[in-house]
Amino acid sequence: MKTRFVVVLLLMQTISLHSQTLNSLPLLIDNKKSSIDLVVHKSAQKFMSDQRAVGLSIGIVKDGKTLSYNYGEVEKGKKGLPSPQTIYEIASITKTFSGVLLAQAVIEKRVAMDDDVRKYLDGNYPNLEFEGHPIRLFHLINHTSRLPSFLPDRPELFQNPDPIELPKILTEISRNYTRTQFYEDLHNVKLDKIPGIDFKYSNAAAQLLGYILERVYRMSYEQLVAQKITNHLGMNDTRITLSSAEKRRLATGYYENGTVALYSPPQSQAAGGLHSSVSDMLKYLKFHLSEDSEVIKLSHQTTWGDISTYASGLSWQMNKTSAGHRRIWQSGGTFGFSSYCVVFPELNLGIVLLSNESDRDSQGRLNTLANEILAGIGENQ
Repeated sequence: MKTRFVVVLLLMQTISLHSQTLNSLPLLIDNKKSSIDLVVHKSAQKFMSDQRAVGLSIGIVKDGKTLSYNYGEVEKGKKGLPSPQTIYEIASITKTFSGVLLAQAVIEKRVAMDDDVRKYLDGNYPNLEFEGHPIRLFHLINHTSRLPSFLPDRPELFQNPDPIELPKILTEISRNYTRTQFYEDLHNVKLDKIPGIDFKYSNAAAQLLGYILERVYRMSYEQLVAQKITNHLGMNDTRITLSSAEKRRLATGYYENGTVALYSPPQSQAAGGLHSSVSDMLKYLKFHLSEDSEVIKLSHQTTWGDISTYASGLSWQMNKTSAGHRRIWQSGGTFGFSSYCVVFPELNLGIVLLSNESDRDSQGRLNTLANEILAGIGENQ
């Protein structure tokens, strides 16, 4: 896959190895190994052999059956194996929830996919169009809005950045960034192309969609996720704000130099604010494998590109495997966590991968891990 399409809250990280080795990592494998167990174990060992790896949780849905596997540590040096109930930051996988919420709003006739976003904004935003072409709602979640990757837009921070300090600086900026400041900065955005034409990954766009959905439904984004998705699916671990008990199940995240990462502030909301567990994400995979649902069908609909090579839907990125089956995926990365979620509807297969370490290669390695699992299971089984 073209790596520029796997950019999510993570542009800015560095490489530095720590001393942990695979042999020191506890592994959870059932003594009665199935062929899938063996495929997963082999691929997971490869992922965990990277000295930067800390912990890894894997969830698989195949023909309605769910499997989970856990490797490494929740916190370095504590020898605590992750479990299906371990909670991780899922970062940009959150955007797929936002896509579902938009699809639901369209089905409920609360909004239209091609509404001009300014219909839902107070004040005058003549800048949110280019040559008479406005940003439309679906552009916010298929990454064709031409909005910056982040607001505040601070490109100077990425010129000769300090790879150790930059994540901390960006976390602190986000922590103190208000919604009022977001809208002030939105007034100053200058589009460089007609929206809807070219792909440009934007967290700011997804964040704006979340604010618009809050206005449409008159409730917070977190309440919307609960009411429209997680309560129906029994996904009790999937939320932005964690209780004290949930925080005790939250894995410790690590920068790629092996030091403990700052947890992401909740301000990213619809762009990347959710936490979840493999236990919950298995339910979410089943939800997305049921394309008889109008909402799911719409969220998987191609809204930009050519699915034979690369396309995007309502946050989901899509292409076809060499055997012609749809691959519908989204990766995620904060400064301390990396994740990957993919469904293959024609194969009735879904895979979710959650890890508590982030580096420039971690999402690519998770992508490779998912592809190895697919190859090992076999597309014709």
